[in-house]
Formats: sequence, structure tokens, C-alpha cells
Amino acid sequence: MERLIADTHRCSSEPDASEDAHILLADEAELHAESARHLAIPEELFRLAELDVLYDGDAQTLWTYMRPQGRPSFTPPMLGDFANWQRLIELGFGPDKVPLKFLVLGSRAPGVFCFGGDLDLFRRLIETRNREGLVTYGHRCCQILHRNMNSLDLPIVTVGMVQGDALGGGFEALLSFDYIVAERGASFGLPEMMFGLFPGMGAHSLLSRKLGSAMADRLIVSNASYSAEQLYEMGIVHVLAEDGEGLKATQDFIRRSTRKHAGLVNSRRAMKVCWDLQLEELTRITELWADAALQLGAKDLKLMDRLVTAQTKLVRAA
Repeated sequence: MERLIADTHRCSSEPDASEDAHILLADEAELHAESARHLAIPEELFRLAELDVLYDGDAQTLWTYMRPQGRPSFTPPMLGDFANWQRLIELGFGPDKVPLKFLVLGSRAPGVFCFGGDLDLFRRLIETRNREGLVTYGHRCCQILHRNMNSLDLPIVTVGMVQGDALGGGFEALLSFDYIVAERGASFGLPEMMFGLFPGMGAHSLLSRKLGSAMADRLIVSNASYSAEQLYEMGIVHVLAEDGEGLKATQDFIRRSTRKHAGLVNSRRAMKVCWDLQLEELTRITELWADAALQLGAKDLKLMDRLVTAQTKLVRAA
């Protein structure tokens, strides 16, 4: 840098050379500033155990993929990673920090976005009559979902990228994103009613606001599977992609949305003002869910075990 400044002074009688040097100085200063901004991203964000995180500076997009160590569900370690993920994003990105416009969540599990809640954990807590454990788990999920629904209080657009099945809590989590891109082969559903329970971490609150209470109730109690195309017709899925084209469709959505980014951010903020969905509403429903879970009988728990076994086999086959 000192040599470049000295060369600029020596060539001051040659306007063209001086102009070139000043451009070089400006470019180098800009590069230093950009590097400093990128160094401001907490390194811990890229070392999470069950989340792969990549930052695309050109598109100002943070790509995140769930990489579960077991069944693709929201286990306590996965929830811990999500809580840290949110904290570190808030710490490193935003106005006067590293620029961020889009936040994308996908999955590395073949054919699965997420199976939702940790059924193994639920069964153990139910058998030991541990209501506090169920409530603690549910409240933790609600806190993460509510922060995501509010885009971490950052001027960003959040996108759920679905390239496989999204069931139970996996579907509920997607409902907290601003936009959902889904491949046609993806399947969505809320199977909790199958074993006498109901989705307790956001489905009632978010579906009733998006679809109305009657349609929300139909999705929740039907125990039916819905295709990406069906949810697109309902307005839950926003972009349909051919199988294997989910990533490209998400990239295209980001390119199309960049110019109108401010409008999208503020439109979604206005929508959430209309929703007036407070964290207390979510946690109260979770407590109802915990009470319902403790009413499950032996047959219900066996059915829950069979569902876990079926999901495990599906993942191993994939």
C-alpha cells in the first residue's frame, strides 16, 4: 500500500497514471472493507455439527442444509444448532455488517426435508410422565420457529427449499418461512393424529392465518399426505420445481426477487403485523400438546414406535 501511494505522488504530473493509481487505491480499499465485513461472520457459524452453512456474497444469500447425524428429525442436538445458527446470524449479518438479503434452508437427507419432532424422545418422556421435559422441548421449538417467522428481526427474505418429505414438525417449520420452493415429488403431512396427538409447534397458528381455521383443521385432523402441487394450489408452496431442480428453482427465485427485495421484505412484515402471532400463543398450544401426549396409551406409543421404524428404514434405503 505504501509503495502504491509513493508511485501515485511520483506520477502526479501525469494525469492518466495518477487517475489509474487512485482507482487502484479505491479498489484495494474496497477489497479491504469487503474482507473485513466477511471476517465479521462468526467462524462458529460454519462449524455447526448438524447444519452446513455457506455464504454467497454475490447473491447476499446464506445457504443452510440440515445434516442430521441420525433420523432427519428435530433432536435436541439439532435444535441446539438451530438456536446457535440464529444467534450467530443476528451477530454477523445486517445493516452495517455483512450484507444479507436471503436466508435459505434445505436438507442433505436424501428424499427427506425433515420428519419433525423427535418421536424417540417423546416416547421416553411420556413413559416417565415427564411433562416438564415435553414442555421444555416444545417451548424451545416455538422460540426457534417464532424468531424465524420474524426473520430474526433482519431485513431478509427467508426461503424453505424442499426436496423431499416434510412431515409433522418439519412441515410446521416450513410454515414459518416467507416463501417455500418445493419439488413436485415432495410430500407434506401432519401425521400426529395417527397416534392420538396433534401438531403442537405452530401448525394451528400458522395454518389458520394462512388458510383460515376450517381449512387448517382439515389439514391437521385428516392425517392425509399432500403433494407439493396441492399445497401450491392452496398458496402454501410458492414455487414448484421439477424433481432434481429445487436448487436451480431457488436460485432463480432469488435472482428474480433481488430487484424487488425491499418490497418483499416490507410486504411480509405488513402481513405479520396482521397476523399478530405472539410467542405466548405458540407456547400455550405447546402446553396443551404436552398434556395430550401424557394421555396416550400403550397402543398409541407402539404406533409411534412403528412410525419411527418405518422412517428409519426409509432413510437407510435412501
